[in-house]
Amino acid sequence: MLTITPEIRAHIEAHAVETYPHECCGVIVGPSTKLGTGRVGTAAYRTGNLNTERAHDRFTLDPKDYMRVDKQARAAGLDIIGIYHSHPDHPAQPSETDRAAAWEGYSYVIVAVNKGAVGDFHSFELHGGQFSQEEVRCL
Repeated sequence: MLTITPEIRAHIEAHAVETYPHECCGVIVGPSTKLGTGRVGTAAYRTGNLNTERAHDRFTLDPKDYMRVDKQARAAGLDIIGIYHSHPDHPAQPSETDRAAAWEGYSYVIVAVNKGAVGDFHSFELHGGQFSQEEVRCL
């Protein structure tokens, strides 16, 4: 389960709408958790999408942005607990490309943007090379 605030969800959705028709991407930070205990996001940060050739259906998270956020999070006693991205005019379900790039131990939020409007908002976990949908709570 992933627990986030309504502000984090709004931040992610706004980022997705702003970058439409391209995919957005970013990271979610929060306290470290043990596998299987759920994650609590305390903030979300935008990162650049370096995939310029297929930005409409692929993202490549900027490693400089990732490292910057990771350093800030660790200084605050937090970790990167999740990655988010959008699917412009496509369902909020992970693609094979998403699965191949994913690591276990993170939440993967996908927000659908249909014709510029926010659609479904889902999160997934990777277990044994396969994604399973996890509950998202906004508190």
